[in-house]
Amino acid sequence: MDVHNTNITVVGAGNGGKSMAAHLALLGCPVTLYNRTPENVAMIRRRGGIELEGIGCPEGLGMLRLVTSDIREAVRDASTIHIVLPSTAHAGIARAMAPHLADGQIVILHPGRTGGCLEFHYELRRNGCTARVILAEAETLLYACRSDGPAQARIFRIKEAVPLAALPATETSTVLGALAPTMPQFVDGETVLHTSLNNMGAIFHPALTLLNAGRIESTHGEFQFYIDGVTPSVARVLDALDRERITVAAALGIRARSAREWLKMAYNAEGDSLFEAIQNQPGYRGIRAPATLNHRYIHEDVPMSLVPIAELGEAYGVAVHQIRSIIQIACTVHQTDYTRRGRTLDRLGIQGLSIPELHRFVKEGIEGLA
Repeated sequence: MDVHNTNITVVGAGNGGKSMAAHLALLGCPVTLYNRTPENVAMIRRRGGIELEGIGCPEGLGMLRLVTSDIREAVRDASTIHIVLPSTAHAGIARAMAPHLADGQIVILHPGRTGGCLEFHYELRRNGCTARVILAEAETLLYACRSDGPAQARIFRIKEAVPLAALPATETSTVLGALAPTMPQFVDGETVLHTSLNNMGAIFHPALTLLNAGRIESTHGEFQFYIDGVTPSVARVLDALDRERITVAAALGIRARSAREWLKMAYNAEGDSLFEAIQNQPGYRGIRAPATLNHRYIHEDVPMSLVPIAELGEAYGVAVHQIRSIIQIACTVHQTDYTRRGRTLDRLGIQGLSIPELHRFVKEGIEGLA
């Protein structure tokens, strides 16, 4: 594939979106950047691109083909559309894109969190999209990155391997083939159920934030989140949540990685307990806690990650008391009904499906099941 003749659109101009757009542009791709708020990309439009610094990536000014706040203009002629937005925005951007997508386009969520592709598919169809597009979701964001200014981005690390799955899974090889020239780090993630249920942020983020709520509010996050915030008792709660997630996956016939296995795979961090494994991860040292409880670790990860895991568990006979307790605490702290606002099974378009029907849908995309 000639990347110079393949139009790519990146949706979202936050840390990840700016980094991805600049990276792909410096690799020679014609890149369009979309952000719904024109003021947020005004400097990028004036400069014509994004200045990228980093490790393991080309550096310099990544010149963009187009910077726009018109979604129709953004997706027109794009072969691949990368959605780099908080998962709370997935349904809304699906509704906005629905009238404008065309057959053969690839739309990828970076990441999907839990149920991202399912929700996106349901919203496209519910809003009249008849185009035969290929949807996919990454298990996590490819980059460790940040925005250094209005037209600047920095990549600290590009992950070596990130699982990705298409909906249906029969199209995963097509997506990986399209990404291979520029993003060979993506690997086959089996199905979107696998990528969704290996969402480790669901385990680490909300509970750790809520169990340190008093300390966060009194110090404004002036402590090491994973080192000081994860005590043996806190780690036991994380371990209990993790066991429920793994049990939900097992009920669906999926072998999910445990948190300890993930720490070993991602960071080569080991220990006789989850507490020890977290403390033995040197990359966690120096990471500050959120400065406030009004943080994506709660308002995104609870409704978009924990709620769908709990919903899947209860639908298929798994007790999820620990997960529900964290959801309820989050609802109380934020005075918000996160279950009502979250990814319930009806919002994923899979309400009432049996386990065999669900597997047929994610593997083969059998029409009429969602």
